[in-house]
Amino acid sequence: MKVLSMKQPWASLFVLREAKYETRTWRTTYRGPLAIHTSKQLDKAVCSHKAIQALLGKHGYTVDNLPTGKIIAVCNLINCLKVIDNQTTWAVLENSVIVSENNYFLGDFNEGNYAWEVQNMKLLDQPIPAKGHLGLWEYEM
Repeated sequence: MKVLSMKQPWASLFVLREAKYETRTWRTTYRGPLAIHTSKQLDKAVCSHKAIQALLGKHGYTVDNLPTGKIIAVCNLINCLKVIDNQTTWAVLENSVIVSENNYFLGDFNEGNYAWEVQNMKLLDQPIPAKGHLGLWEYEM
């Protein structure tokens, strides 16, 4: 299965569907099953932000109990959309969708970046320890 590694808390916020999109500086033509892996690295500055703490707290998470170094969910990658306009508090994707509010706040919607859209997100009952990699990588599940 294809796997995408993400730093925490971004991975959990995406898996918990607080963020609709995962933003990347690169496009993928891949569509299909995708596992979400949490890197061992935490973005501590982001974790200290009150709004991030509140979003994580809704799901029982704190900076101290976020899973790291594990595959935590599977989903289906259905789209990879270029950001064509950024207006500081909202952005426009190439399919004319406007991204705002938390979806905007929880991504990097600079012009030229890509918003990865998924469906059918399923949190794994038992996270799978795994070493992450850059880009999309393969894991036998």
